[in-house]
Amino acid sequence: MIQKAKGTYDVFGEYGKKLLYIEELIEGLMEKYNYEYFRTPIFESSNLFHRGVGETTDIVTKETYDFKDRGNRDMTLRPEGTAGIVRSYIENKMYGNHTVPVKAWYCGPMFRYERPQSGRFREFYQYGVEVFGSEDSLADAEVISIPVNLLKLLGLKGIKVNINTLGDSESRALYREALIEYFKPHIDELCEDCKERFLKNPLRILDCKVDKDNPIMKGAPKTIDYLNEASKKHFEEVKKFLDSMGIEYKVDTNLVRGLDYYTHTVFEVEASVEGFGSQNVLCGGGRYDNLVETLDGPKTSGVGFALGMERLMTALEYENIEFPIINDIDCYVIPMSENEKGYSLNLAMDLRLNGFITEIDYNNRNLKNNFKQADRLNTKFVIIIGEEEVKSGIITIKDNKSKEEYKIGKEKLIDFLDENVCE
Repeated sequence: MIQKAKGTYDVFGEYGKKLLYIEELIEGLMEKYNYEYFRTPIFESSNLFHRGVGETTDIVTKETYDFKDRGNRDMTLRPEGTAGIVRSYIENKMYGNHTVPVKAWYCGPMFRYERPQSGRFREFYQYGVEVFGSEDSLADAEVISIPVNLLKLLGLKGIKVNINTLGDSESRALYREALIEYFKPHIDELCEDCKERFLKNPLRILDCKVDKDNPIMKGAPKTIDYLNEASKKHFEEVKKFLDSMGIEYKVDTNLVRGLDYYTHTVFEVEASVEGFGSQNVLCGGGRYDNLVETLDGPKTSGVGFALGMERLMTALEYENIEFPIINDIDCYVIPMSENEKGYSLNLAMDLRLNGFITEIDYNNRNLKNNFKQADRLNTKFVIIIGEEEVKSGIITIKDNKSKEEYKIGKEKLIDFLDENVCE
């Protein structure tokens, strides 16, 4: 038997209904925030992710699915969503023909070759947003508010934001030098990856999973101590706007995020989920004012976030959040013989097009077994189509709860269901 690949999973049944509900909720929320839906290719040039995500990140060095296509081109299954959205923004010249800022949202599969564990897969789904063309701290605050409000709408509790700032390019350069000076005498005490990151990108050392509990990390310089005045002002404004929206946050000076492109604001959003441990963080993001230029576009500010759908679904399961999922159907149509199948199928089509969830017997069950099937499907009304119904146009319909039976002209069936289905 052929089985699914390690680190992947099938979606169906109740889980599928819940996932669709969340996606519909996201779509409605994005409409209210006036964000435009984007969908980019699942695979792109490897160079996009090497340059965009960063050569020194674990994602690029250890986790990407890289392959050569039949044209001998280096391609990569996308490991995250931002780089592809930025590429689309540049390639389609949205900086010239779109209303600024451009506000994008996406939801789709990403791929990273890492050890599968609870809430973490090799093929996983991310929902995210990106805003291009505004340096204003107001954009940072709005972006942070989106996942906060989504988690609240879903019924999660104890939602708060962990926030830090990396500062602008000047501040980051000062901080980089401070890190090099600090880690230089201790470099032999760090893991091999950190030794390689030391001169290429010392900020990555702070995000190391191997050395995260190393005492040396605790004494490392903090970004907040190397901010210039402009960076301090930006960060203070973001906090002020979060205060104005009543969003709870905590300044975490150890927060740097795992991607190379961030500048200024970085953040994570967590919820209080009993027994969830370190996975309480459900979302992360920040500002990236140099990424568009790095990928050959014009200098353009950006800010965004990504949220893992699997981790979100697990959090909702841990908290026993109930979903308003419809598990019943409005009408179950029973053709009594082969002769009535065409009429029954046409009737089912009419019912569906008029908004009623409708099923039909495809398996030639007898009447008793059809009523059992109607019960299994939580059917509201059973419609029986026999020879007499076809000839007369008078439909036999039975309320499957009260067991009351009605004879209704076909032309009045929709009106009858309109009055009774939603009672």
